[in-house]
Amino acid sequence: MEFPRNTFRQALLAGEQQIGLWLGLASAYTAELLAGAGFDWLLIDGEHAPNNVPSILAQLQAVAPYPVRPVVRAAWNDAVQIKQLLDIGAQNLLVPMVQDANQAAAAVAATRYPPQGIRGVASSIVRASRWNRVPDYIHRANDEMCVLVQVETRAALANIEAIAAVDGVDGIFIGPADLAADFGHLGNPGHPDVQRAIDDGLRRIRAAGKAAGILSSDEKQARHYMAQGSTFTAVGVDAAVLARSAQALAAQFKDGASAAAADRRDKAY
Repeated sequence: MEFPRNTFRQALLAGEQQIGLWLGLASAYTAELLAGAGFDWLLIDGEHAPNNVPSILAQLQAVAPYPVRPVVRAAWNDAVQIKQLLDIGAQNLLVPMVQDANQAAAAVAATRYPPQGIRGVASSIVRASRWNRVPDYIHRANDEMCVLVQVETRAALANIEAIAAVDGVDGIFIGPADLAADFGHLGNPGHPDVQRAIDDGLRRIRAAGKAAGILSSDEKQARHYMAQGSTFTAVGVDAAVLARSAQALAAQFKDGASAAAADRRDKAY
């Protein structure tokens, strides 16, 4: 069985723009539906979505036949959980709330087999190695891991260069919502102070030679971030796409029905 090459990581290292979508519905069925929509990557969210290891596994399996690369966000920078996510086949890992170089190094170590890291070895019973059907998996897996870390506070932003210098960190993702909260602008990532910090952070990440990432469901804002240097850019969230589209559809017909009823009343007089 052929070794699973990490084409997402290769694209990031080449500086190619990768457009993604956030998966928060925790559903393998909707994950598969969206896997064929044309995005470069899909983020399976283990931090804020109601996911666990089995549900993340189901989504990895659902998207596997499609030309899209899954990225899995861990709930926390926890070596035990990261080990489980890697064993079910995750190769692209997004680690939240990384504050400094030491925490970034810990995230990288959790994704590597010894002596480069601390990942536990159980290749005969895990999906990642296809139950030892992938030749030499344990000796090649380290080179195919992609570690993306999130900076979501002012302290983390100040440490961008040190975090980027950690060997094994492939990209840095800025989290606008938590960053806004840390700035004292809870619920307002569009505040000018937050936006200036994001723009500066994106430029510094790229200047440090790492891929920069962010999420924005506003097209104008997303394109602005791309112009500032974001190269793995999530442009929507599945739950929001469904909710807003459904609301718009309902309003289209309800508003039309109300207008028609008003027109009938006017004609009756």
